[in-house]
Amino acid sequence: MGDMDREAREAVPGMALRALDDAPVAVAVTWGSGHAVLYTNKLCRAVTGDRPPGSFLGDFFPDLPDDEYLDRFTRVLAGGGPLPLSDEPVVVRRPGDGEREVFFDFTLSPVAADATGQVGGVLVIGVDVTERVAAADRVHVLAEERRRTVRRFESLLATSMQTLWVTDPEGRVIERSPAWERVTGQTWEELRGHGWLEAVHPHDRDRLSEAWFHALRSPFGLFEEVYRLRLRDGSYRHYLLRAVPVRENGTVVEWAVACTDHEDQWLQDRRNDLLARAATVVTHSQSVQDACAAVIEIIVPELADAGGIYLLPDPSEQPLDDGTVVFDRVASAVRPGLPPGLPTAGEERMPPESVFAQVFRERRPAHAKIVPEEIPESLAPPSTVPWLKAAGAHSAAVLPVLVDGAVAAIVTAVVAGDRPPISSDDIVLMRELVEHAPLAHAVRLHRTQRVSLALQHSLLTDPPRVPGLEIVARYLPSPAAPEVGGDWYDSFVLPNGVTTLIIGDVAGHDLGAAVTMSKLRNMLRGLAADRQEPPGDILRRLDKATQTLDPEEATATCILGLVEGRPGEDWRLRYSVAGHPPPLLVTEDGRTRYLEDAMDVLLGLARPDQRPSTVEPLPPGSTVLLFTDGLVEHPGEHLDRGLSRLSRQASALATAPLAAFCDTLLAESDVTGRDDIAVIAARVPARPFREADDGPHA
Repeated sequence: MGDMDREAREAVPGMALRALDDAPVAVAVTWGSGHAVLYTNKLCRAVTGDRPPGSFLGDFFPDLPDDEYLDRFTRVLAGGGPLPLSDEPVVVRRPGDGEREVFFDFTLSPVAADATGQVGGVLVIGVDVTERVAAADRVHVLAEERRRTVRRFESLLATSMQTLWVTDPEGRVIERSPAWERVTGQTWEELRGHGWLEAVHPHDRDRLSEAWFHALRSPFGLFEEVYRLRLRDGSYRHYLLRAVPVRENGTVVEWAVACTDHEDQWLQDRRNDLLARAATVVTHSQSVQDACAAVIEIIVPELADAGGIYLLPDPSEQPLDDGTVVFDRVASAVRPGLPPGLPTAGEERMPPESVFAQVFRERRPAHAKIVPEEIPESLAPPSTVPWLKAAGAHSAAVLPVLVDGAVAAIVTAVVAGDRPPISSDDIVLMRELVEHAPLAHAVRLHRTQRVSLALQHSLLTDPPRVPGLEIVARYLPSPAAPEVGGDWYDSFVLPNGVTTLIIGDVAGHDLGAAVTMSKLRNMLRGLAADRQEPPGDILRRLDKATQTLDPEEATATCILGLVEGRPGEDWRLRYSVAGHPPPLLVTEDGRTRYLEDAMDVLLGLARPDQRPSTVEPLPPGSTVLLFTDGLVEHPGEHLDRGLSRLSRQASALATAPLAAFCDTLLAESDVTGRDDIAVIAARVPARPFREADDGPHA
């Protein structure tokens, strides 16, 4: 019986039962198939006498016909309730008063054992109708009022809440609530009417009040709202307010209201929401700066009133020799209503004793109180101190963003005014946002891209200076790609004086592609300088060598061009194409043509016995352009459209300086940001000016 009683008391919330102790109706709860009486209120005990909890139904009501009543309780327990019983006689025995017969109207209702709705017991509510039986006319109004009371307490028990009160149809509290008074410290005089709204947080009061009075005007069912409630000690916690209208003949006669502590669930819901929002905004960001700006705008105002994010510009060189740590501020945010002027970008140098340097060294958050009039230099970057004083900041947190165990960024959060100080729970959530959400991943990609670009530029050397021949090369990395790409260009002069023009693209966009690109570049340089051969033969040897040394090497496309000629002579291009977009020839008068006479399969796909080579004359003043597919490929567009567009653009730039020719093509290419672009262009000398070409002179 003890285990059953304990389980039953856990199933039926004790606070909700205790709220019925002083109810003006008799209340009892039986539990289990044996119908053990779990609870009785004061009025019920006045009828049955003080009997120990756990006694069976027959012991509480010895004068009732057991079989008949047990059958009724069993039907309700089996899902047949609620069951009304009218004018039931009950014998009351009280010491010194003898016996007397009274009459009750009973309602037997099922009580859920758990959240699944499984019935575990029976709720008994009895209304003394003795006077009605004796004088029906006089008792009629009283009986109606007591039935309303029954419905009220049934509704309250069904909600299983902690704090209970009752309002009239206009939402005014009309009965005392001892639980509310204990929780909030409000007296009955302060609570009554609409006084309960004074215990609601000022920032939530208007919203809750508007929703509550709207529900009163349109009572279509259960009303629920989450808000912050001021507790007796002055602190605030989130509570769930739930109200149920009590109707008679379709008209609302009062509201049964219950409140329960909702703080833990609110914190969990907020965490899930913020992490989901951070994942979404960072995933759609085009750069680490965009990602940082998006995340700080989630932290502010959800968790703080202001904040900033700082990146380490060169982690390999931090800290400096004197212990100073250098940060680049890339994003900041301020809650509306606070003074503007918090710096959004710039370099900050923090001394070794600063909180920033401490967080960098120890790789864990720092949490500090602020006295606006006495902000030490070690607490915050100098450029932010005036704003902290103007805003009345009183609490701050500084958090590291760890990438591969090292600090790659710093996040700051500040609160001001009447907002509570930053809590340890807030710091835990902020760490999740900046470390476990995609921001840390975005910072990692940013760092990798910086290193990768340095590697890329170390491989992409400046073209040689060749008498009579102008050569310009450009490389534009994709801002959306995390790693160095496989695009490359190259140009050098062979021992026989011939100038090479090379463009290539390795499949993939990661460090593996970069390594393969580096291998191909260096191997092609060696093969081209080894012997005087047609370009197709050199590419064939490159293909054979790479597949022999590493059969798993990635595929690649490439153009090898040999520019032959010297000032005062005709120039020509001897070239071979391995799966790459063809070179574009642009003459001085704006005519354009793609050179497609030496096209073959890409490198690494097959091992052909020979690759074609061909020679193309280069008219005076003409330009030959080699480029990677990022210049002409757009998502959802056929390659031919991109090639036609490039041809038109190049034609209009035929006589522009070669550097401007390349820069304008990159600027007008409508770059999508999904791929790198490499271009290399060579322009041969124009036809020398001769006076005879102008005709006779005066």
